[in-house]
Amino acid sequence: MDILELAQQNQQAAWKILDDARIFETWEKIGASVHLVGSLKSGLLMKNRDIDMHIYTDKLDVGESFSVMQELAQRLPLAEIHYGNLIDTEEECIEWHATYKDADGNIWKFDMIHIRKGSKYDGTVEGVTEAITKLLTPEIRRTILQIKYDVPEGMLIPGIEIYHGVFSGNVKSYDQLEQWRKTNPLTNSLDWLP
Repeated sequence: MDILELAQQNQQAAWKILDDARIFETWEKIGASVHLVGSLKSGLLMKNRDIDMHIYTDKLDVGESFSVMQELAQRLPLAEIHYGNLIDTEEECIEWHATYKDADGNIWKFDMIHIRKGSKYDGTVEGVTEAITKLLTPEIRRTILQIKYDVPEGMLIPGIEIYHGVFSGNVKSYDQLEQWRKTNPLTNSLDWLP
């Protein structure tokens, strides 16, 4: 199968999961604004089936955040849910990481970062996602998707490190990416823009 067709299938499957599970609507019940970020938003979803969302509310209420996750867990066959309370850090967020197995046996990961509106990183990842999306040419899109596809099974390389290599280092293959990462580590992904 062509790499672009596979990416398109993954996009469609991700949107179906989001629609069927009513994830956006469930967060909106507590007054949240949900922003899709990362590879699904930019059209670069490949083997790592991650659906990344930044969810904003005026205040961070642990109970409300848990209530959303409880409802989602009752609706979706979530295999695992990981919770992180970073309210009192500069990130000012509650992190939720959940895994879900679809009918075809594919594992999906939801990264739902519940952030206080107006905090230091409000809109940061959205800005990076938008910048990447604007710079995608057909050739760059295919290069990124191919590198993501060529990452060996079991090895996790954050998409942002791949984008960093392609946009900043003119990386064209997985082997080149490995060399680039050794000499050009991305120390703070929140500070990088293509």
